[in-house]
Amino acid sequence: MAFDVDAAKRLGAGIAIGVGALGPGIGIGIAAMGATQAVARNPEAVADIRTTFIIGIGLAEACAIYAFVVALILLFV
Repeated sequence: MAFDVDAAKRLGAGIAIGVGALGPGIGIGIAAMGATQAVARNPEAVADIRTTFIIGIGLAEACAIYAFVVALILLFV
């Protein structure tokens, strides 16, 4: 039984992007829940909450993008 390097690359890339997207997805969901609750409790602060929420989403998505880049590196290098 021979070891297939191409199959291992594809498997590794799939696992990398799958696990790498799991954390940011959960994090964005929890952040959205918190922002919705904060706006419901204090509607006057919606502008500040929205700004903080958008910055947080950007930081969480950066982790998913890094995982995507790692998956691409695994596939093509």
